[in-house]
Amino acid sequence: MDLYAVRQQRGGPWDWTRSLYEQDGFADHRRFMNDLVDAGFIVLGGPVEGDREVLLVVTAPDETAVRQRLEADPWMRDGKLRLVAVERWTILLDGLAQAAQAPRQGTLRPSGAVT
Repeated sequence: MDLYAVRQQRGGPWDWTRSLYEQDGFADHRRFMNDLVDAGFIVLGGPVEGDREVLLVVTAPDETAVRQRLEADPWMRDGKLRLVAVERWTILLDGLAQAAQAPRQGTLRPSGAVT
Protein backbone atom coordinates (compact mmCIF):
# COMPACT_ATOMS: atom_id res chain seq x y z
CA MET A 1 0.00 0.00 0.00
CA ASP A 2 1.18 3.52 -0.78
CA LEU A 3 0.27 6.86 0.76
CA TYR A 4 -1.47 9.52 -1.32
CA ALA A 5 -2.04 13.22 -0.75
CA VAL A 6 -5.53 14.06 -1.98
CA ARG A 7 -6.87 17.57 -2.48
CA GLN A 8 -10.57 18.21 -2.82
CA GLN A 9 -12.31 21.52 -3.43
CA ARG A 10 -15.67 22.62 -2.10
CA GLY A 11 -18.14 24.04 -4.57
CA GLY A 12 -21.29 23.32 -6.55
CA PRO A 13 -24.21 23.22 -4.13
CA TRP A 14 -22.01 24.18 -1.13
CA ASP A 15 -23.90 26.81 0.89
CA TRP A 16 -21.23 29.34 1.91
CA THR A 17 -23.61 30.94 4.42
CA ARG A 18 -23.64 27.73 6.48
CA SER A 19 -20.91 25.93 8.42
CA LEU A 20 -19.50 22.55 7.44
CA TYR A 21 -21.73 20.86 10.01
CA GLU A 22 -24.87 22.61 8.73
CA GLN A 23 -24.47 21.56 5.09
CA ASP A 24 -27.17 19.38 3.55
CA GLY A 25 -26.18 15.73 3.80
CA PHE A 26 -23.52 16.28 6.45
CA ALA A 27 -24.58 13.22 8.49
CA ASP A 28 -24.20 10.93 5.46
CA HIS A 29 -20.84 12.46 4.52
CA ARG A 30 -19.59 12.16 8.12
CA ARG A 31 -20.63 8.52 8.32
CA PHE A 32 -18.93 7.76 4.99
CA MET A 33 -15.67 9.48 6.01
CA ASN A 34 -15.62 7.88 9.47
CA ASP A 35 -16.06 4.48 7.83
CA LEU A 36 -13.01 5.20 5.64
CA VAL A 37 -10.98 6.09 8.74
CA ASP A 38 -12.15 2.92 10.51
CA ALA A 39 -11.16 0.87 7.44
CA GLY A 40 -7.64 2.35 7.52
CA PHE A 41 -8.07 4.15 4.18
CA ILE A 42 -7.94 7.72 5.55
CA VAL A 43 -4.92 8.44 7.72
CA LEU A 44 -5.42 12.21 8.15
CA GLY A 45 -7.90 14.70 6.77
CA GLY A 46 -9.44 18.11 7.11
CA PRO A 47 -9.89 21.54 5.58
CA VAL A 48 -6.87 23.72 4.86
CA GLU A 49 -6.68 27.44 5.48
CA GLY A 50 -9.48 29.31 3.78
CA ASP A 51 -11.90 26.36 4.05
CA ARG A 52 -12.23 26.07 0.26
CA GLU A 53 -10.07 22.96 0.00
CA VAL A 54 -9.65 19.73 1.94
CA LEU A 55 -6.47 17.70 2.29
CA LEU A 56 -6.63 13.95 2.87
CA VAL A 57 -3.78 11.52 3.41
CA VAL A 58 -4.93 8.07 2.37
CA THR A 59 -3.44 4.62 1.95
CA ALA A 60 -4.28 2.65 -1.17
CA PRO A 61 -2.73 0.28 -3.71
CA ASP A 62 -2.91 2.86 -6.52
CA GLU A 63 -4.45 6.14 -7.67
CA THR A 64 -7.40 4.40 -9.32
CA ALA A 65 -8.37 2.83 -5.99
CA VAL A 66 -8.24 6.26 -4.33
CA ARG A 67 -10.49 7.80 -6.96
CA GLN A 68 -12.97 4.91 -6.92
CA ARG A 69 -13.26 4.91 -3.15
CA LEU A 70 -13.85 8.67 -2.90
CA GLU A 71 -16.40 8.68 -5.74
CA ALA A 72 -18.83 6.97 -3.35
CA ASP A 73 -18.79 9.97 -0.96
CA PRO A 74 -22.27 11.54 -0.95
CA TRP A 75 -20.66 14.98 -1.21
CA MET A 76 -18.63 13.95 -4.25
CA ARG A 77 -21.76 12.56 -5.89
CA ASP A 78 -23.79 15.74 -5.31
CA GLY A 79 -20.95 18.11 -6.26
CA LYS A 80 -20.20 19.67 -2.86
CA LEU A 81 -16.68 18.26 -3.23
CA ARG A 82 -14.64 17.66 -6.35
CA LEU A 83 -11.32 15.93 -6.68
CA VAL A 84 -8.50 18.34 -7.53
CA ALA A 85 -5.40 16.14 -7.18
CA VAL A 86 -4.28 12.65 -6.17
CA GLU A 87 -0.52 12.32 -5.73
CA ARG A 88 1.52 9.41 -4.42
CA TRP A 89 3.46 10.65 -1.41
CA THR A 90 6.77 9.28 -0.16
CA ILE A 91 7.14 10.08 3.53
CA LEU A 92 10.74 10.75 4.52
CA LEU A 93 10.04 12.48 7.83
CA ASP A 94 7.40 11.33 10.31
CA GLY A 95 7.01 13.28 13.53
CA LEU A 96 3.51 11.90 14.08
CA ALA A 97 4.85 8.54 15.24
CA GLN A 98 7.10 10.27 17.75
CA ALA A 99 4.33 12.64 18.86
CA ALA A 100 1.99 9.68 19.44
CA GLN A 101 4.48 8.25 21.94
CA ALA A 102 4.89 11.53 23.85
CA PRO A 103 2.99 11.98 27.13
CA ARG A 104 -0.32 13.78 26.56
CA GLN A 105 -0.58 15.35 30.04
CA GLY A 106 2.47 17.57 29.71
CA THR A 107 5.91 16.97 31.12
CA LEU A 108 7.51 18.68 34.12
CA ARG A 109 11.20 19.40 33.69
CA PRO A 110 13.68 20.18 36.44
CA SER A 111 14.40 23.86 36.91
CA GLY A 112 17.15 25.01 34.55
CA ALA A 113 16.85 21.97 32.29
CA VAL A 114 17.77 22.60 28.69
CA THR A 115 15.29 21.23 26.17
